[in-house]
Amino acid sequence: MTTHEFRYASHPVDARSYGTEELRNHFLIETLFEADNIKLTYSMYDRYIVGGAMPTNEALKLETIPYLKSENFLDRREMGVINVGGKGKITVDGEVFELSKKEALYIGKECKDVIFEAVDGEQPLFYINSAPAHTKFPNKKVGKEDAEVIELGDEKYANKRILNKLLVNSIVKTCQLQMGLTELLPGNVWNTMPAHTHSRRMEAYFYFDLEAGQTISHFMGEPEHTRHIFLQSNQAVLSPEWSIHSGSGTSNYSFIWGMAGENLDYGDMDFCAPDELK
Repeated sequence: MTTHEFRYASHPVDARSYGTEELRNHFLIETLFEADNIKLTYSMYDRYIVGGAMPTNEALKLETIPYLKSENFLDRREMGVINVGGKGKITVDGEVFELSKKEALYIGKECKDVIFEAVDGEQPLFYINSAPAHTKFPNKKVGKEDAEVIELGDEKYANKRILNKLLVNSIVKTCQLQMGLTELLPGNVWNTMPAHTHSRRMEAYFYFDLEAGQTISHFMGEPEHTRHIFLQSNQAVLSPEWSIHSGSGTSNYSFIWGMAGENLDYGDMDFCAPDELK
């Protein structure tokens, strides 16, 4: 089964007046994983789709959704998948890719059949990002050993972290989709600090591996008009191109960043110094 919801884009001036409920309704994706379901959110930010597939008792076939007006989901799209649960497999037009936790798969435009399954009685959680595509590129699995790994941050500022570039243009050919995984080291809680915006692409943040009973505050908004949303593990936030995206947790955690737009340069960022935020 494939279910879906729709999100309009918001003007930054309008977002300044949003209260807690409005912020959560517009930007928070509260439930990504439901047993034996593929759950998708279609966003008007670069027509990006964020979702989750949780095959428990049966294999799940990715179905098209009405907003795409296409026979198959990937007729005019590309997709990235990162497993954040137990071992699972994805079959793409008969080709099988087995993914352990924190491994990724790029699936190119025009693929017809995409099937998600559990392996060896484990419970996989497949986190999905998808963007429009104009060219077909080969499917490719990317394990953590294949990633570009960067150490960032400083213990002094509680933001020491390991960034794993997984589905980026230096590793996988894509049209516009880029995805990676960042792990906060124990005792560190701040991500993406100093904060930044990038007006040439939107982003989605998915938080996971947060200790039970703890929380994360995701910071968003214009640098001079910031807002926050509290999240739990396995929840995601849509981040408009005009918004900063940063977060702090009450314990360490991991998160997946995915983005699309008209620039594939990861370093294309407009930084905001911590003491300039309001």
